Amino acid sequence: MRLRFQPWRVSLGLAALSLLCPAWRAHAAEPTATRIAEHITLKNGFDYICDHRETVDGRVRLYMDAKGANFIEVSAADIVSDEQVSLPVAVPAAAPAPIAATAPVAEKLTEQQLKPMLAQAQKAYDIDEDLLASVIKQESGGHSRAVSRAGAQGLMQLMPQTASDLGVQNTFAPGQNIKGGTAYLDWLLKRYDNRIEWALAAYNAGPAAVDKYHGLPPYRETRAYVARVIHEYNRRFALRHKSDAHPAAQTASVAR
Repeated sequence: MRLRFQPWRVSLGLAALSLLCPAWRAHAAEPTATRIAEHITLKNGFDYICDHRETVDGRVRLYMDAKGANFIEVSAADIVSDEQVSLPVAVPAAAPAPIAATAPVAEKLTEQQLKPMLAQAQKAYDIDEDLLASVIKQESGGHSRAVSRAGAQGLMQLMPQTASDLGVQNTFAPGQNIKGGTAYLDWLLKRYDNRIEWALAAYNAGPAAVDKYHGLPPYRETRAYVARVIHEYNRRFALRHKSDAHPAAQTASVAR
C-alpha cells in the first residue's frame, strides 16, 4: 500500500500520524480491597471492563458503573469471551470535600465532545488535532472506557505504567488520557527525529521493535495500523482544507 503523507506538526508543516500503546508491563501494588467486574471481549477487538450486564429487548447492556448510568449496548453474538476480574477499590484516608455535581461523561464521545480536548492537546504539543482524532478512532473508536487484551486503557489506549510515567492519574478521564497519549506520541516523534512511520510503529508495537529493525518492524498488524491511521488523517486533512477553501458553501450547507 502506498502511503501519502500530509502535515501533522502544526508549526512545522510535516506529515501523518499513529497510535496504540506499546505492551509495557505494569507493576501494580497489591490492592487493599477489590471488587468483582467483568472483562468482555467483542468481535471487533474491543475489550471492556464492565461492572455488570443485563439483556434488554434482545440486546446486551454492558454497564460501566454500579448505578447503571453509563453503558454500551451490543448484540449477544458480538461477545466472543467474558471473564470475571478483580479490580482494586480505592479506600480514601478521609472523607473527600464535597464537589459540585457535574454531568457524567458519555462512554462513547462524539466529535464535538472530543474537539476542545484535541485543540488543547494540539496547542500544548504542536501536533495536528486531526492526527490525534485519527489515532483515537483507530485505538478506541472514541470509547473512553475501552480496554485492550494487553490492558491498554481509554481513548488513546495507554498502558497503566505508561500513563503513570506521564502523570495521568485516571486513564478513563478523556482529557487526561488525550493529554497523556499526545505527550507520549510527541516523545516518540522527537526520539525518531520526526520520522512519522517510525513513531507510529513504536506507538503500536513499542520502541524496542522499531529499534530492533531500525524502522518499521515486519509485523503485518503494525504496518496495517500505520496505514489506517495515515489514511484517516489524510481524509480529515483533505476535508478540512476543502471546507477552508469554500467557506461560503459550508455556511450555506449549515443554514439549510
